[in-house]
Amino acid sequence: MNNKTIIIGIAGASGSGKSLLSNTIVNEMGSKKVEVISEDSYYKDLGDMPFEERAKINYDHPNSVDHELLLNHLTALKAQENIKVPIYDFAMHSRKEETRKIGGHTIIILEGILLFVDQHLREMMDIRIFMDTPSDICLMRRIRRDIEERGRSIDSILTQYEQTVRPMYLQFIEPSKRYADIIVPRGGFNRIAIEVIKAKMRENLGD
Repeated sequence: MNNKTIIIGIAGASGSGKSLLSNTIVNEMGSKKVEVISEDSYYKDLGDMPFEERAKINYDHPNSVDHELLLNHLTALKAQENIKVPIYDFAMHSRKEETRKIGGHTIIILEGILLFVDQHLREMMDIRIFMDTPSDICLMRRIRRDIEERGRSIDSILTQYEQTVRPMYLQFIEPSKRYADIIVPRGGFNRIAIEVIKAKMRENLGD
């Protein structure tokens, strides 16, 4: 068994099942050596900007994410160092003061919509997985999540979807699918994909 930190990237549209797949795998593995990091935590800190202006930002464009900080954190994790992951407040569109300390994990599952767009991030990943889920299912999941978890209205969700989410998916996210090692259809409930990924992880955990 080696001490190398393995990074598994899971990308795909918003609502495609990335978080579900990540959390299912971690829960079923039952290992403290596995940790999930969300790209969403690395939205740029715009706390100094008025709320009305923050609400207008295109959060589905690569420029909205601090990939440089994420890259630095992944580099530190691979060097067996601890990091402080930002905690993002989606209702306020800003980072919270507190952070989440992680480190010493054998496997990092990194999930987010724009992970494969950045070449340097792609090169940090040992396995790249793309969630290929129908757009209507993604939209339904996004509506449910944003209402229940992020305090958004249905009008704001649909407006954002029409103006930025769908256009950015077509421009950036869908084309990045070509960089995936594994493409998973039918979302986070795909048992075959889950078992294949878990088997690969067990190899690296030495179980």
